[in-house]
Amino acid sequence: MFYRPEDGHGLPHNPFNAIVTPRPIAWVSTRKAKGQENLAPYSFFNAVAYTPPQVMFSSTGWKDSVQNISETGVFCVNIVEYAARDAMNITTTHFPPEVDEFSEAGIARVECETIPCSRVADAPAALECRMTQIIPLKGGINHLVLGEVVGVHMRDNCLRDGRFDVTLFQPLSRLGYRDYARVTEVFELARPDD
Repeated sequence: MFYRPEDGHGLPHNPFNAIVTPRPIAWVSTRKAKGQENLAPYSFFNAVAYTPPQVMFSSTGWKDSVQNISETGVFCVNIVEYAARDAMNITTTHFPPEVDEFSEAGIARVECETIPCSRVADAPAALECRMTQIIPLKGGINHLVLGEVVGVHMRDNCLRDGRFDVTLFQPLSRLGYRDYARVTEVFELARPDD
């Protein structure tokens, strides 16, 4: 099968996000300039640079997260583990801006160290970020948010032999449609020039 996106795919559901998988999930916590907090998952997310460390996520629509980041210049990316799948799923709800998703989903929060924002207290890792750019993308409703990581939290029980070990918490990833996956097995490949 071949299709041009501009012509449509003719399938019951768009296959694009099922093709680009698995995708890590950025559980983005933000705070409005007036103090109201927000927590929302984004699966168009990844790390984009080592030095300085930088991440990106994109939003379809100018959602509360993007609005808050544009006001304050900061956000926190919380890594989602399999054990938190149900709480994360609650935060996918399109709540009004005044609703606090931490409270709605019963998620414990703690203040970040370097930015004025809360983070998910029990997340395996959290990346405190200062926004560097918000870039409008083609289509009129898509926005790319880039941030520099200025603080990194790692849960102690996710460290083994000096490494952040994903098998200790099973990261949740987004597939297509309503499908998700979790990392339960890893293997190592040495590069030919190592």
